[in-house]
Amino acid sequence: MLALHALPAGAAQLRAQWSFRLLPGNAQLKAHPEAGQWRPASVPGSVHTDLLASKLIPDPYAGAPEAGLQWIGLADWEYQARFDVDAATLADAHAELAFEGLDTFAEVSLNDRALLRADNSHRTWRARVDGQLKATGNVLRIVFRSPITTLLPGVQAMPHRIAGNYPSPYGDEPRDAMVGNFVRKPGYHFGWDWGPRYVTAGIWRPVQLESWNAQRITDVAVQTLALDARRADLTVAVEVDSAAARNLPLGVSLIDPDGQVAATVKQTALLRAGQQVLSVPVTLDRPRRWWPAGHGEQARYTVRVVADAGTTDEVEYRMRTGLRTVELRRENDAKGGQGFAFVINGVPIFAKGANVIPFDMFPARVDPARIRRELTAARDANMNMLRNWGGGYYEDQVFFDIADELGLLVWQDFMFGGGMQPGYDPAFRANVVAEARDNVRRLRAHPSVVLWCGNNEEETAWKDWGHGRDLKAADPAFAERVWQGYVDLFGNDLRKVVAEEGLGVPYWSSSPSNDLDTVANDSTRGDKHYWQVWGNPALPVQAYLRETPRFMSEYGLQAWPVLRTLDGIIPAGERKVDSATVKAHQKFMAGEGNQRLLQYVEREFGTPRDFADFVYLSQVMQAEGIALAALHHRASRPYTMGSLYWQLNDVWPGASWSSIDYAGRWKALHFHAKRFFADHAVAALRDEGVTRVSLLNDLQQPLEARWRLRVMDVDGRQVSQQQHAVTVPALSALDVGRFTDAQLLGRADPARTVAVVELLEGKRVRSRQVVYFAAAKDMQLPKVQIDSRWIQDGDDIVLELRAAQLARGVWVDFDGMDATLDDNAIDLVPGEPVRIKVKADAELETLRNALRIRSVADAMAVQ
Repeated sequence: MLALHALPAGAAQLRAQWSFRLLPGNAQLKAHPEAGQWRPASVPGSVHTDLLASKLIPDPYAGAPEAGLQWIGLADWEYQARFDVDAATLADAHAELAFEGLDTFAEVSLNDRALLRADNSHRTWRARVDGQLKATGNVLRIVFRSPITTLLPGVQAMPHRIAGNYPSPYGDEPRDAMVGNFVRKPGYHFGWDWGPRYVTAGIWRPVQLESWNAQRITDVAVQTLALDARRADLTVAVEVDSAAARNLPLGVSLIDPDGQVAATVKQTALLRAGQQVLSVPVTLDRPRRWWPAGHGEQARYTVRVVADAGTTDEVEYRMRTGLRTVELRRENDAKGGQGFAFVINGVPIFAKGANVIPFDMFPARVDPARIRRELTAARDANMNMLRNWGGGYYEDQVFFDIADELGLLVWQDFMFGGGMQPGYDPAFRANVVAEARDNVRRLRAHPSVVLWCGNNEEETAWKDWGHGRDLKAADPAFAERVWQGYVDLFGNDLRKVVAEEGLGVPYWSSSPSNDLDTVANDSTRGDKHYWQVWGNPALPVQAYLRETPRFMSEYGLQAWPVLRTLDGIIPAGERKVDSATVKAHQKFMAGEGNQRLLQYVEREFGTPRDFADFVYLSQVMQAEGIALAALHHRASRPYTMGSLYWQLNDVWPGASWSSIDYAGRWKALHFHAKRFFADHAVAALRDEGVTRVSLLNDLQQPLEARWRLRVMDVDGRQVSQQQHAVTVPALSALDVGRFTDAQLLGRADPARTVAVVELLEGKRVRSRQVVYFAAAKDMQLPKVQIDSRWIQDGDDIVLELRAAQLARGVWVDFDGMDATLDDNAIDLVPGEPVRIKVKADAELETLRNALRIRSVADAMAVQ
């Protein structure tokens, strides 16, 4: 069930007939006259999706239409709504229009009277409209100006420009004069290395019409003063807007997760005219606390506030929240380093998860079902934290409602994705402060939100990538002004907003950083982004084992989506690594990223035979490489206390670092993540001829278990075995052994031999890793026969797989069908069966006939 978030009394989404057109007189009309006619529009929506619905443009994702659609971002657009107002609303003394998302430079008028001018896509804009509304025939008009044509003259006039992000390859904007840094709009609309460039516009969130008489409650917040298992001391802050001075009877109730009233407080407040905050103390005995996944229940209380009970002006407000404490613990160590650990309710939590990018190029297309699908997949993969990356937009309430429900901690960036901002401009900073206050207040009830972070990669870009160096060389005085503006905005302004409005959630100025300390991307202090694997110099994946941070907030490897996701996007005849359409859906290195991807695939597996093998092997490579890194981070606990790979999801169907593709299908990485992020796991990490074995326990209770190490050849003949009973302490990583290749292999052939390391509870294998002593392309992997057997287990359909010889990277799918599997992308140990639960809208016989199984040896059969 989703959380409750009340609107002020009398609020409702504006019911109107919307239409849109290219603004008369715009320069783009000559080439696109068909867009100059009034056509139906959807609100929430965007220009691109409205044009698509009217069949004026092709699907922006299919084929390679991107270059031909850049004119949309250069045009000015006009939206119009016609609506009536009921008698009850007209009778109210006060009325207000609230625009929750205007993208971005917008001029708003009602019945030919100017209401407001907006310049920030991330803010809610409000305008009083009492006395301006009519019973019938109201006309609301919004003109959206192109951010490129609006800002470009000013940017071009700058003697020296601050660094931008991704220059346009299409000529719609000069490569040396990017405007994205100067506009408060989702940065990814200007293009990123995992998505297209579609500089859209429109009304992307609802428009609300709010009316009221004597008073309204505009916000409720719960401040935790003290909290433990025995008692909670809280202050409920009630924000009231009153038409006049008066006495207001106020009742506050807390309703527990089972629907029982846990506490009620009544008082009378003396109001003045205007807005004010009333503080109501509330005490709870034996509170039920909210915990991240794996550590306890996700208990949430409903807060019910009733004002002026018993009169016709009674106002009720409900919201849901969870009770928890949060600390970002940064303890100094003996070597001069400093930790970085999230502590929830006094318990240090190892953060396991991924970075989240927007779910679509056009946010209004993202419905609650898609958000639930991706967040549930994160939880199913044993994640407990997601980082909402700063180049998109602040997610809707439903994202955080679901995160609260699932126990997913949220690291929330403010919406700054890269480059450098004009923080030296007081008007820009004031706009950002208003944006920050809007969003911190909007999201602060959610117990899942445990960090507000100023930006993504701006400090490290300035200090480490040459942005600061180059500007200092060109104009030292301006460079000093730019950096001071950065410190003012991210070091002071946003920190102050979070301190004032964030209910105790910590603030962090940038990622990666040490919160404006000298070094921005340091392995001994703060959080770390590590891109020497994949990025330059493109080190082998084994380099992950030589990088041990305090908290790894970004690292990643690319892979292509599941092939079925590309149906209708890339025609079968163009599915070649170097085809124009394939390159159009590979945004890294301006479409040349497949060469980097091939470099990583070929290191381990050799050259793929065809595009299907390229896709499959890219996923195996990605999954195995990220598993290596994530297990290393976990095995380094408590020095390292977080591992968030880049990235969870996709914004469109293309090559990226995601573990879930745009259609919601799991790549091999996501199945691996379910295993390498499990609360109990084994980490067997081989580097430079030595395998280190660690046992991982993320729960608050010790684990009584056994661990087993077997060395065998690819035909299953055993070389050696050892087994040990062990107690793994709570919240720990336990080192249990280091073994040289010589110790493990003896005289065995490394090209035909593997080590199998397992964590066992009774006869159950809780976790397994297969250690390889040579690259796959140098091994004698047999082209194995994988036997399958279908089992009806109650209501479950189970697929059992078995092979007489070692099968690496086994992938199960169903030709032309979708099915949900609880496991996949596995290594089969000779003679030992693996069972996979299968859910599909199909009969068993249909599944049996559609079953397809492949392994690494199949893709390498003709090497």
